Amino acid sequence: MTDPLVPAVIETVDMALRSYLLTPASELKLTNPEEVQEAIRGLNVGKAPGPNGIPNRALKHLPQRKVALLAHIFNAIIFTRHFPTVWKHSRVICILKLKKDPALPSSYRPISLLDTIGKLFEKVLLARISHEVSELGLMRDEQFGFRPRHSTSLQLACLVERVTRKFGEKRLTGAVFLDVAKAFDIVWIDGLLYKLTLLNFPSYIVHTISSYLRSRTLEESIQTTTPFRRGLRAGMAQGGLISPVPFSLYVNHMPSPSHHVELALYVDDMAIIATSRKPTLLVSYLESYLNDLQ
Repeated sequence: MTDPLVPAVIETVDMALRSYLLTPASELKLTNPEEVQEAIRGLNVGKAPGPNGIPNRALKHLPQRKVALLAHIFNAIIFTRHFPTVWKHSRVICILKLKKDPALPSSYRPISLLDTIGKLFEKVLLARISHEVSELGLMRDEQFGFRPRHSTSLQLACLVERVTRKFGEKRLTGAVFLDVAKAFDIVWIDGLLYKLTLLNFPSYIVHTISSYLRSRTLEESIQTTTPFRRGLRAGMAQGGLISPVPFSLYVNHMPSPSHHVELALYVDDMAIIATSRKPTLLVSYLESYLNDLQ
């Protein structure tokens, strides 16, 4: 049975976005050749090229006047808030997992290759997104995904320290680990944009992200099959540089835990940790938070 609240939520989001798209653009933060050159320096030359066939190594050999031209193009994108259609196409290569049945689609790991210059612009846009997240203090403390000085190793160390500390206090520790299947693929685009407006993101960033996410296409092939192209109607761009941060904001509103429960988050991975001297209470705390989360 369909949740009766769903149509009302969709209508609310749709009306809010239509109104927001008519508002004047906020103050633009344009780029410059120096920022683009710094972004080029950080490119990994070992990455495979996307559909345009241009490797990162080629960008590292661009003369200064061509870097200035890229900065001009990037500023035009920021000004018009339109992400070029040709950069929204990805080539997906499916690699067979070790010791898996090649006849099953789930046995393959998809690798999404995006346009090299488009990903370079993503680095410029990501810098503006990350700045707003930091300035507005939007990311919850438990989220370690794609934040400065918040690595997976540090999150794991914090988790181990919590368990060890509670063990020293003669308390039991229990945890539930959640991994949302195909998390990036099922993001409701309008819902994400609506949340960004509620967080007071600059309108030019919201408009650009909207253009970046909509009307994307991909082509994929498995072994010897002929590649075919299809459109995407939902989800974040797989392999995109900016995707993890908006996704983290998309799930950022999960309920705050009680003093018996702690969270450990890394983008779409989540650990719910509870402590108690009694196993029955431990289970109760975890179940209570899972009900709130649902």
